[in-house]
Amino acid sequence: MERGQNEQLTKEDITIVDTKIAKKSILGTSLGNAMEWFDFGIYSYLAVTIGKVFFPEIDPSAQLIYAFATFAVAFIARPIGGMFFGMMGDRIGRKKVLAITLIMMAVATLSIGLIPGYATIGAAAPVLLLLARMVQGFSTGGEYAGAMTFIAESTPDKKRTFMSSFLEVGTLVGFIAGSGLVTLLTFLLGSETMLAWGWRIPFFIAAPLGLIGLYFRSHLEETPAFQEMKETKKQKSVKNIFTEHWRSLLICIGVVFFYNTINYMILTYMPSYLSEQLGFGETKGLVLILFVMIAMIPFVLLMGYWGDRIGRNRLIITALIGIIVLSIPAFFMMGTGSSIFAFFGLLVLSCLFTAFQGTLPAALPSLFFTEVRYGSLAITYNVSTSIFGGTTPLVVAWLVKATGFNMLPAYYLIGVCVIGLVIVALFVKETAGRSLRGSNPAVEHESEVDERLANSAEAFWWKEELRKKQEKATAKLDPSILGSQQKNVSNIQ
Repeated sequence: MERGQNEQLTKEDITIVDTKIAKKSILGTSLGNAMEWFDFGIYSYLAVTIGKVFFPEIDPSAQLIYAFATFAVAFIARPIGGMFFGMMGDRIGRKKVLAITLIMMAVATLSIGLIPGYATIGAAAPVLLLLARMVQGFSTGGEYAGAMTFIAESTPDKKRTFMSSFLEVGTLVGFIAGSGLVTLLTFLLGSETMLAWGWRIPFFIAAPLGLIGLYFRSHLEETPAFQEMKETKKQKSVKNIFTEHWRSLLICIGVVFFYNTINYMILTYMPSYLSEQLGFGETKGLVLILFVMIAMIPFVLLMGYWGDRIGRNRLIITALIGIIVLSIPAFFMMGTGSSIFAFFGLLVLSCLFTAFQGTLPAALPSLFFTEVRYGSLAITYNVSTSIFGGTTPLVVAWLVKATGFNMLPAYYLIGVCVIGLVIVALFVKETAGRSLRGSNPAVEHESEVDERLANSAEAFWWKEELRKKQEKATAKLDPSILGSQQKNVSNIQ
């Protein structure tokens, strides 16, 4: 039960999170996210091979660009899927939608492994590949935003950042599994066999992984925040999202812009950059990235832990400054041709990136109110990812080819981080340790209830935002309709 602006909290207002259920929620959502990034990992690491299988008639120097273009075009479907599944998740529940998206991803990934190559069916091959990637993009549109929403709403306020960071551990584990499998198969079978049929094996494995993830997700319980919202029947329409929450939408788009541009630069583009531009060879480049990703896992959890204690924004701003300062030295290290220097160059950028992985899965859901959280997050996350993040490998590969300047990715990262620094410093409110917008405070133990009761204003900090919004809106209205406007704002609360 929510309280008015001036009312005091009672014990009934505090949600005590069942730790076992929270851990189960983290496992179920993280496994699904691992499945998503398993798909991305195998496609990214097989980009060169896929270019040869599906685009053999094209100049070999441009095959990689076409393979990444097919990778990027799936992001066209992500905003559509985000809007569809996001609004559905705010109506029928987070749990049901996350099960649907997982099934769709598994089927689409399996389908890629079954598509005959260009040599067998000609131009129909890249068309079918494109269709499969579109289905992947459509389902992914509802996957990650739903996973962030589910974990954020299932965890206590003071541990939300740390517990949400396990979602990105799932990302890394999935990517490591996908890329590690491709690396192992390349080593065991050789390039010629991989080109002939070996590349299909990782895609076939997607089906059983999807079934495992579906089993865990089907046994999850719906989040307390959604259950509370369902009782009060406060779901909003797409129109409400854009008219009442436009500022949060723009902030989220800006944050996701730098987050996923850096993400896809490091985890998706770098394997091909090392092999195609720096001459490391396919296997060596794959192994370097693989070891870097393994090293990132404890850093992600560490960043999540510290995000709850010193604040998420401090970590994010520090990491952005770090990438601005160290991008050029890191790429110089990679360009020396030394595997050791290349590893440490990659490790520097990757460890700085973990500050975003450890904090943003909790920070992004905190931008929105419960009744629009899934839909708003799915729309903005996927629009920004589609325009900026998913196109990063394609754009950077094209720029490097057009200019012949191997250091260009470093300057690209610097520009992105400068923009990110402005966005976070000026527009992102610190919410670590606080309740989610529109939700009651959530604690892990009953012993914490008295502490939260002692500070009603801090518990419902977001209501001050609504009050200011109300004052700003009513100041422009005729006094005769003031009462009606106040009623509308009250409904938002």
